[in-house]
Amino acid sequence: MPRRWLTVVSGDVDLDAGIGAVWLVWRPRAAKAETHTALMELCGEEWQYTGGGGSSDGDLPAGRPAAAQPGQVGMIELGGGAGVLSRAYRLRHPHPHSIGTAPWVGSNELQAAAEVDHLLLGERRIEVPGNSSLIVVWKSPSTGRRGIRPLIVAVGRDGSELSRFGPHDSMDSYTWAKLSGQ
Repeated sequence: MPRRWLTVVSGDVDLDAGIGAVWLVWRPRAAKAETHTALMELCGEEWQYTGGGGSSDGDLPAGRPAAAQPGQVGMIELGGGAGVLSRAYRLRHPHPHSIGTAPWVGSNELQAAAEVDHLLLGERRIEVPGNSSLIVVWKSPSTGRRGIRPLIVAVGRDGSELSRFGPHDSMDSYTWAKLSGQ
């Protein structure tokens, strides 16, 4: 498809967990642009679509601003996300009670500041692309309603930690420190 109809913003695959996510924008730069996150799982020998989510807000930031600049408040900004119970697990455990024990497959759209070289998502290292927009995919035990996002750490070019997002945080530690006057 031509990029004017559909653009892939970012993709992430965790082969060890057998999961992947793709962040798409339908009709980019149009007044009615829409985003969609597609979650995939390795079910046996093939990848299968397991769910996702979308919104009518298809705007993506232009460029890669530094933290505390217009268009980029924190080192890592949390955007949309999607999540589903693991389809691969449910296929291997077809009993009705398996829904309560199925792992959660989740994803988050992120915007990283110019200072960020890469992210650590749990133990995984994820490079930040030039446009700073990326999606991360993760798997966790189900909590009955949804999963728990792993710790996300923003790392600078010199290897120093710039900021972090805890599993239940809505803002990164850099932004919290700025708001607290530290």
